[in-house]
Amino acid sequence: MNTAAFSMFLVIVAFTLLITYWASKKNKSASDFYTAGGGLTGWQNGMAIAGDYMSAASFLGIAGSIALAGFDGFFYSIGFLVAYLVVLFLVAEPLRNLGRYTFADMIAVRFSAKKIRGFAAFNTITISIFYMIAQLVGAGALIKLLLGIDFTTSVIIVGILMTVYVIFGGMHATSWVQIIKAILLMGGTLVISIIVLYKFNFSITNMYDQMKTATPLKEAFLNPGVKYKHGLDTISLTMGLVLGTAGLPHILVRFFTVRDAKTARSSVVYATWIIGLFYVMTIFLGFGAAAFVGNKDIIAADKAGNMAAPLLAQALGGNMLFAFISAVAFATILAVVAGLVLTAASAFSHDFYNQILRKGQATEKQQLNMARYASVGISILSIVLALFARNLNVAFLVSLAFAVAASANLPVILYTIYWKKFNTNGAIWAMVVGLVTSIGLVIIGPNVFSPIAGKAIFVGEPLFPLTTPGLISIPMGFLAGYVGTLVSRKTAAEDNQVDFDEILVRSNTGLDTTC
Repeated sequence: MNTAAFSMFLVIVAFTLLITYWASKKNKSASDFYTAGGGLTGWQNGMAIAGDYMSAASFLGIAGSIALAGFDGFFYSIGFLVAYLVVLFLVAEPLRNLGRYTFADMIAVRFSAKKIRGFAAFNTITISIFYMIAQLVGAGALIKLLLGIDFTTSVIIVGILMTVYVIFGGMHATSWVQIIKAILLMGGTLVISIIVLYKFNFSITNMYDQMKTATPLKEAFLNPGVKYKHGLDTISLTMGLVLGTAGLPHILVRFFTVRDAKTARSSVVYATWIIGLFYVMTIFLGFGAAAFVGNKDIIAADKAGNMAAPLLAQALGGNMLFAFISAVAFATILAVVAGLVLTAASAFSHDFYNQILRKGQATEKQQLNMARYASVGISILSIVLALFARNLNVAFLVSLAFAVAASANLPVILYTIYWKKFNTNGAIWAMVVGLVTSIGLVIIGPNVFSPIAGKAIFVGEPLFPLTTPGLISIPMGFLAGYVGTLVSRKTAAEDNQVDFDEILVRSNTGLDTTC
């Protein structure tokens, strides 16, 4: 057991529990629990978004992917960053103007059918669990490396902690844990990046020249095609990454934690700058791990390369830097999984329990209690599923969640905001087809089935050749929404729709002209 790392782990846990205790005093209503009462400022929400977004996939997964696959690993950094342009220009302001607590609230402003809210809530829970699996896999590998605790126990420990944060702290605690974690992560990554540059004499050219011979891949390390050997696979991956953020429920809900659309837009700008700087530095993490840790040791610690960044910290700065970076990675995971659990639990409590089962008549106390029960159930399910995905790279696991979000949620969001003819039937078709297609292709793809034992969950030939489903599932989601709308013969009045002109005005100004 690494004593320094264990001590820092305890400090992180104790500090975040203190924040949770403080936040629990502020949770006096459902609004406080779901969205921190909409009281965050632009910079606070921007930091929280960055903290939410810079997950285990970003810090552990991308560093490992670049270290092992070179240029192909950097696709994750590019895709994650460019995705925020889609959020900034197409989604952030309209979503904040139309919604209240959840993604389903925004859709329900235009379509009153309860089944739409039900499908939206189900999609939110499914995508959140997909994303959470990646974080738990990263946590299990990290704690196993540091403390010698087996993977299963490690995952359970993190699962218990994230549930405590949500049950007692709600969005207040989650937001402040994410803000503090973003500061720590940026600081730790900057320190490692400077040390790596120092090792290369602060010369980018020298770094690239040395990387041509630093790994078993030789010059191929700096060229695409190592991991994604088919162009369609690369396109499928980048489609999911670029479009997926705008459909991720735990990111969308962050726009309801500020008072208005202007603040939502400014928070995206803050987040984009922070995230952009971080993803540039992932190059130094990946290259440094490949050069100073080595392919063999990275794989020995974790087959998927998820421990590349902590091992790099140990190689460059000894046990103290290793302990600090590992503790920061742990804080990263805790912050993200807490946000995911909160988002999924809010969807169940607010959308399914209150709006559908109780027809909007549940008291705030009943909603809060149901959200807490849902948090426990969602955590348990995520823990069980994470145990089956222990050998997969966390950045890759997150990319699957992005593909599902882009396929099932993004078409509905964009059609709701920008297409006048869009109707209830189209919304349901888009959500169902997008979700079923994306998850179905993953199940029959090479991540679940592989002829090589240990490379996937099951041994066998995959029926779908691409590692990510975005190339097929995203167009299918949009097409299903379009076709579903055209085949429906109901008029807007029969469909119980709010007039599109009202939606257009409200999405752009925030003004409710029906009042």
